[in-house]
Amino acid sequence: MQDQPRERPQPPIPKKLPTKLVHLGVERMDEYAWMKERDHPDVLEHLRLENEYTKKSLEPVQDLEESLFKEIVGRIKKRDESVPYRDRGAYFYTRFTEEAEYLIYCRKRGSLDSKEEILIDTNLRAKGHEYYSCGSVSVNASGKILAFAEDTQGRRIYTIFFKDLETQEILEKKIPEVTGNLVWSEQEDSLFYTKQDLETLRWNQVFRFSLNTGESELVFEEKDDRFYLSLSKTLTDRFILIETESKVTTETWLIPADQPEHPPQIFLPRIEGHEYAIEDGIDSFFVLSNLEAKNFRVMKTNLGEQKLENWQEVVPHRDEVYLEDIEVYKDFIFLQERERGLSQLRLISRTSGEDRYLEFPDAAYLAESDINSEYETRKFRYSYESMTRPESVFEYDWDSQQSNLLKQDEVLGGYEPEDYVSERIEIHARDGVQVPISLVRRRSTKPSKATPLLILGYGSYGLSEEPDFSLSRLSLLDRGFIVAVAHIRGGSEMGRHWYDDGKFLKKWNTFFDFIDCTEALLSRGYSSTEHCYAMGASAGGLLMGAAMNTRPDLYHGVIAGVPFVDVINTMLDKSLPLTTNEYEEWGNPDDEKYFRYMLSYSPYDNVKPQAYPHLLVTSGYHDSQVQYWEPTKWVARLRDVKTNDSLCLLYTDLSVGHAGPSGRFEGYRLIAKEFAFLLLLEGPEL
Repeated sequence: MQDQPRERPQPPIPKKLPTKLVHLGVERMDEYAWMKERDHPDVLEHLRLENEYTKKSLEPVQDLEESLFKEIVGRIKKRDESVPYRDRGAYFYTRFTEEAEYLIYCRKRGSLDSKEEILIDTNLRAKGHEYYSCGSVSVNASGKILAFAEDTQGRRIYTIFFKDLETQEILEKKIPEVTGNLVWSEQEDSLFYTKQDLETLRWNQVFRFSLNTGESELVFEEKDDRFYLSLSKTLTDRFILIETESKVTTETWLIPADQPEHPPQIFLPRIEGHEYAIEDGIDSFFVLSNLEAKNFRVMKTNLGEQKLENWQEVVPHRDEVYLEDIEVYKDFIFLQERERGLSQLRLISRTSGEDRYLEFPDAAYLAESDINSEYETRKFRYSYESMTRPESVFEYDWDSQQSNLLKQDEVLGGYEPEDYVSERIEIHARDGVQVPISLVRRRSTKPSKATPLLILGYGSYGLSEEPDFSLSRLSLLDRGFIVAVAHIRGGSEMGRHWYDDGKFLKKWNTFFDFIDCTEALLSRGYSSTEHCYAMGASAGGLLMGAAMNTRPDLYHGVIAGVPFVDVINTMLDKSLPLTTNEYEEWGNPDDEKYFRYMLSYSPYDNVKPQAYPHLLVTSGYHDSQVQYWEPTKWVARLRDVKTNDSLCLLYTDLSVGHAGPSGRFEGYRLIAKEFAFLLLLEGPEL
């Protein structure tokens, strides 16, 4: 007897309540505007029905999804420990026990042979919470009090707690509804922290908290709603830094760390378009600055002589090299550079000026500074990984000029890097610009029109999409997929101009680059449209939406995670988190040229009657960065308008935010669902 064809489940059909929206004379209709009512029973019921529909639609690969989860988690070393680092004579590290979802923070005083002290076991703190995130964890100057920040909802609103490390008691004093960004002064009872506007979640205030009195005092407030505040401490422990920054402008204030009640002192007043970061070198300050230097340069000056006319150039600007970060130590300067899309680690002697670049073996890789907590050191720690090599931590010795391996992440299950191959190619975008692509595949997988290809992209905020190692990605590679990372404009892979050419009124470059990368890979025989998939999250979800609206024929399936797709409505709502700060990324929609340009690519506003690829959209109900209603409205409109019977699925986790599920293992459940969706489309026999 033959099996009967499986009856396809029917999607939920939400009600339409057309709302007329008018801005700058342009009229739009939003039939799903009602979905913004977060606590309305109809909204919650609709999200539940969407989840049920997605579950039923993925039933054919339900067992595969569970197998994928176990497979991915099975590669993780269960008992694991970070490389200890030394600070104030103690060694700090984190570790996982066998089945633990969360970290245990530890220290050993004096030497690594000393008895272990558990600072905080976040597994115990996470009990009873569906979501748990531990933010900053910091010991005060005396080493006796621990401050740590917790978020149990996923909206990135933290509470700071204190623990007496001598009695092991959690103190009654706590600081609720803060950002989780905290720094101890050199006086053991004085802590600085940042607080956010609870409606927009903009980090706008710095407070000083006295552990003795339990009182907080406002130290600094940023009134310009384009700017966000953050706190840090110099490696020398001499200064607490208040950095206030927009997308294109920076201003830094200093407080002597041993005089916490001293008023903040400005380093250099903000100049529109000037971004800078300072490092304390004891005898002078080093400044990473983009003033008259698009790709940044390094300057130095003395405290009290911060006026621009007193700055001296240390490392000049170069058109082909982007300076991303700087760290200053007693004997050398570290620079994180990027050239032709790849990270470079550079060390410069402060006395002789001798230059050293660290060398790496792979064609595409990620290298960056690791935890370096001591100013007076002749050693430098860094991490290295590639698309075929798991992350390793090395320590470079300035005197011996040798790098020593301290730890390499283990991948269980017999992983052999030699079984995989990565490559880096460049394609010509439609305007002639060369765009890099990093690819990885199993060595036995040969590109062909029948080979499944997954293309990843982001392309916003100047964030580079790195060719890094992915434990979970192996589950696709081992099933014959090729995975490509498109280094499109809007990131900073090729320098600051790469970012500038993919924002504001040049945002279409981001979308066209991704489409052009896809077409180039297909034309070179890596795959075909029947086996081509795309995946992106957050602003990468915007990319997915724009690519689908523009060239839906290129992709068999698309995965959009927490996608920013309702661009116009979000950017017009100043009460939402991020909106005003984002004017310097997308533009201010009150300016007609920006409004009309954003309207030209906003995925929700450009859904049209046409055939769309299969789509899986994931979302978090407590997401403070991309509100849950954006993907919910988008999916409803797509389903209503598209002309084919492609799958259009929405999964909303009702207990998490933008970062997704918390915990070491649980986060992989969503990835397993996404991979199962791809394999459903490709054929679960893979």
